[in-house]
Amino acid sequence: MPDLDIAEVARRAKVPASTLRYYEEKGLIAPTGRRGLRRQYDPDVLERLALIAIGRSAGFSLDEIARMFAPDGRPRIDPRTLLDKADELDRTITELAVLRDSLRHTAACPAPSHMECPTFRRMLGAVVSGALAVPGRRARRGLSRP
Repeated sequence: MPDLDIAEVARRAKVPASTLRYYEEKGLIAPTGRRGLRRQYDPDVLERLALIAIGRSAGFSLDEIARMFAPDGRPRIDPRTLLDKADELDRTITELAVLRDSLRHTAACPAPSHMECPTFRRMLGAVVSGALAVPGRRARRGLSRP
């Protein structure tokens, strides 16, 4: 299959060309050359971009993802790293489930106001103590379900 130009790679990978250029700067992908002013890529770059997308969705940084490729460009993924990330995702899922359940309870709570709802008050306390993660904040572990 012939090389693909940057526009075609961007279209197929569903990322802007600027992302491809950034990934190139980070050493995650490399063009095979240029045709005029347009970068050309081997069609295999689409598979590599899919691996990068999976890594990003799982919460890996671009630097972590870069270390998951051997110098020859083949994936070299440490199973322990994947297991650690899976454990981290399990903790996040649990925290989000607690948050979801607390919000649903509070929405239906018969208390005169949210501030008088014991479940809502527990959720507030958990956020203040750091036991419950909210976007932009780190959580400490150990929060139980409402």
